[in-house]
Amino acid sequence: MKKVNYYYITAGLFAILFSITHELNGLQRVIPALSSGALDISAVTTINYIWHVITAENFIFGIAFIIMAFYRDRKNVRFSAWLICSILLTRLFVIVGTTLIMTGGQINDLIIDIIAIVIYTAILLVGTRAKSDKKR
Repeated sequence: MKKVNYYYITAGLFAILFSITHELNGLQRVIPALSSGALDISAVTTINYIWHVITAENFIFGIAFIIMAFYRDRKNVRFSAWLICSILLTRLFVIVGTTLIMTGGQINDLIIDIIAIVIYTAILLVGTRAKSDKKR
């Protein structure tokens, strides 16, 4: 029987869940606020597509991790997991850094996001330590 990496499946499901909640949050809060007319169309368009790119990235990461969970030789997917972790942590550092600069140190609204991304990347990193099911 094929050994499955449940850490990657868990991370994949989290990523898909995060993509859905990110999109719903955008549709309910961010996109309507952009339509208030206070910003020019160029700024609105930029924020809009960046929001949707992050949603799509999260969804693709989720699908990738679910597929990676079924690879027998973990060495073949370990680099991808590390790369995605570095992307997620870089994204988190940019968000936190920008928020700290723009709000003068207020990150209260980011606490849940920070915790979620740290747990998510921790699951991924533990998944990279799982043993391969390669037959010798």
